[in-house]
Amino acid sequence: MLVLLTVVAVSRPFDTPAGPPGRPAAAASPVLPPSTAPAPSAVPTDQVKAPISPSPAVTSVFPPAGVLKLDGDVPVKGSGRFEYANTRGPVAGSGGRVRRFKVAVETGSGEDAAAFAAQVRTILEDGRSWVGSGTVRMQMVAGADQADFTVYLATRDTAGRMCEVGGTDIRIGGVPYTSCRAVGKAIINLDRWRLSAPPYLRARTDLASYRQYVINHEVGHELGHRHEGCPRAGGPAPVMVQQTLTLRGCIPWSWPRNQDRELAGPRL
Repeated sequence: MLVLLTVVAVSRPFDTPAGPPGRPAAAASPVLPPSTAPAPSAVPTDQVKAPISPSPAVTSVFPPAGVLKLDGDVPVKGSGRFEYANTRGPVAGSGGRVRRFKVAVETGSGEDAAAFAAQVRTILEDGRSWVGSGTVRMQMVAGADQADFTVYLATRDTAGRMCEVGGTDIRIGGVPYTSCRAVGKAIINLDRWRLSAPPYLRARTDLASYRQYVINHEVGHELGHRHEGCPRAGGPAPVMVQQTLTLRGCIPWSWPRNQDRELAGPRL
């Protein structure tokens, strides 16, 4: 049962990452390729036996099944300051180093820090995510705590600036489009969080699944994983495929694991 989160406004501008920038989570000025997504019926069902199974109450934190994107205007610019979720979760996973993370939402984005944190925590505590490997554990901590990384939800203008500081150009056609990872930061673009991305929309894959994908992908970069290709045409896409831009012949898949095994493709 997911405990209702409360938040504390720790209002401060985004930090400049210390040390050298990490490997970009998106190629500079990417070009959106044509879709190779199959018909919706080809999207795989989840057959994994997850060691940490979300309850119906937990899964309800996501947009309902069948919702592909949210209606309404998306703020393109916020305050540049962030509100941090003020909660501490359990240590999830069976072995490996504990990676502690915080969750923050840009003020002026129209998003709630508690709701975003509930989704991030549900994803990263799931046995289909990185903790299922037994080589890493995850724990959400409060905004005032020490952490290994922070998951940010930012308007596209702020995300563009944060990613650029971290060494990644996320623009397409001059507009900040993708999400990215910088040192100690998984930066989620509000446009994608609310509107999903063409490969998922063409496959008619739920917005909840896209959200699970983008969190797992950017946190995967923070854990040291690089971009990958599709291992088998028509099969589920490894989470380190840049599924926001292209499925590379695979079909959408949101998790690092499938059927209780790691799902990986050739490194790019």
